[in-house]
Amino acid sequence: MGPVLLAFALAALAWLLVAGSALRERHPVWFWYLTGYPVTTVRVLVTWRRVAQFNGLTVTHKPSRRIVGDLEVRGEPVRPRAPRISFPRATPMGLSLVVRLHPGQTPGPFIAAADALMHAWRVHGVRVTSPERGTVLITATARDPLERPGLASAPAELLCALVGALESGGPWVIDLRQIPHWLITGATQSGKSTLLARLVCQLAPQPVALVGIDCKGGMELGLFGDRLTALTTSRREAVAVLGALVVEIQDRMRACRAAGARSIWELPHTARPMPVVVIVDELAELYLTDGTRQGKAEAEQCSTYLLRLGQLGAALGVHLVVAGQRVGSDLGPGVTALRAQLAGRICHRVNDPGTAEMTLGDLNKDAVAVAQSITSQEKGVAVCTGTEGGWDRARSHLTTTEEARKTASAYAGMTPELPGVNRALKAPAGGDSA
Repeated sequence: MGPVLLAFALAALAWLLVAGSALRERHPVWFWYLTGYPVTTVRVLVTWRRVAQFNGLTVTHKPSRRIVGDLEVRGEPVRPRAPRISFPRATPMGLSLVVRLHPGQTPGPFIAAADALMHAWRVHGVRVTSPERGTVLITATARDPLERPGLASAPAELLCALVGALESGGPWVIDLRQIPHWLITGATQSGKSTLLARLVCQLAPQPVALVGIDCKGGMELGLFGDRLTALTTSRREAVAVLGALVVEIQDRMRACRAAGARSIWELPHTARPMPVVVIVDELAELYLTDGTRQGKAEAEQCSTYLLRLGQLGAALGVHLVVAGQRVGSDLGPGVTALRAQLAGRICHRVNDPGTAEMTLGDLNKDAVAVAQSITSQEKGVAVCTGTEGGWDRARSHLTTTEEARKTASAYAGMTPELPGVNRALKAPAGGDSA
């Protein structure tokens, strides 16, 4: 019976390995719950005290010096005590636990020890936050959730766009009603254009006017020409269209004032003007000049118009989505002023630390470091601002050229007219329309 039992055991082991591999491939969440979570939980509970001691996360109630006779003896603190932790709670992508800090402890050392915890627990990543005083929340992700982001569901609301997946496994949603203006940065082939394409595809079925400004000859936004109310391919055209939009928001202000409303969303549905989303691809093309008087005048007009739209547009249904490879103060003070109006920030892989700092530095220094660590292989991965003031790693869903064309064609009949914008685009040389 010995050889028979051995053969049966080997066959059972082989079957478990094959089944486990198939489960991991097809249902990674269930594989994590059934195998990864129990093993990692044991590893966390067994190693916590030692990891805390090695990384200076412990305290001691014994003094580090004593008087022995006439001598004062000093040494390392004895009997170190690690702070208490809660039992690890499973999440679809990993686990989380709460640390109760001892009096005098701060979250700083725990944040610095994130890499040590990641290696000790053999997980993909560890993030440490402090949701309330006296506690630290440690969130571990078992695998990279952005490696194969799945399609999630998002609220079907006006000006909401499902553009990808968050590192937490949830949907990555750009909600222009909640955060009205966005700045998107990224180097060539980092995923910036894919994100813009995905955003337009999500907004195309909605009753919104889409205005594209693509001074690279319309190579990117030209794919959506059938669905765009207006598309500008030069700075002169951009000046005319942006000026017309400034006139548009002035008209909307007068309508709101006459109705006693503070925004267009307080107007009756029948009197409410259609929201407008202005998408600028490559911001630097609007600010860089060739040194001529006309070039400088156009750049100043673009800067002024964009700033006015950013300051006044949120309540009047005019939203900005501004993208660029290089965004820095060297483009002029107008860029810095405009950035202050763009509360939503998305930073892909960038070629210089200044752009990452310009995008995320005024919000969170940790986010800048994470954005700079994105590699060229992580296409579509970005660091984005969260809805509650934090930040997340995220990845946009791929939108192919063919999909972009089909979407624009399918919803071409929903393209609204903006008379002032259309007139300005037909006669861009007519001067300042504002």
